[in-house]
Amino acid sequence: MSSSTPSFQPGAADDGTSLSGRFLIAMPGMPDPRFAKTVIYMCAHSAEGAMGLVINKPMDGLTFPELLEQMNIAGDGPGTGLDVLVGGPVESGRGFVLHTDDYLHDASLMVEGGVALTATVDILRAIAHGTGPDKCLFALGYAGWGPGQLDSEIKANGWLHVDADQTLLFDPDTKGKWERAMAKLGIDPLLLVDEAGHA
Repeated sequence: MSSSTPSFQPGAADDGTSLSGRFLIAMPGMPDPRFAKTVIYMCAHSAEGAMGLVINKPMDGLTFPELLEQMNIAGDGPGTGLDVLVGGPVESGRGFVLHTDDYLHDASLMVEGGVALTATVDILRAIAHGTGPDKCLFALGYAGWGPGQLDSEIKANGWLHVDADQTLLFDPDTKGKWERAMAKLGIDPLLLVDEAGHA
């Protein structure tokens, strides 16, 4: 954990629209196996680039209490039952907490719709002691894109996007999140072809 969030800030993409505060949903034919059937909560999206956290891929072999123990943080608050998620392939040793805005730190990044992102050790201590946010999830690493890169991937039919909601975002049951996010668009994943074509 560090004292600051990545340098991306919420804003508009090249075409004036921002995906900040939305779910990015991998298409069934996603060529990058790291993102197969992922749902990403977008924290920032502007002309400078984009950043988000995968919210449906639990990490194997590491529990949140074990992580707290490694960081010498004691506590048994209700939040210590969190999963450790694989947030993305960038800076995979760096921790991020996506949470409701009832907890804010000087280094917190306000996203959208009552959701904030914090990457400090202080929030882990608060969660461990039961004084953290009402709802949260913890991820190691993040998904990042350079200027225009995400927009190009969307145009190439790599991703869909839909409005986020806190119920799906903070649901501790990560299984089925991809299907549920697709359902928000009214799409049955079984009806989508693996190879996206262009007319």
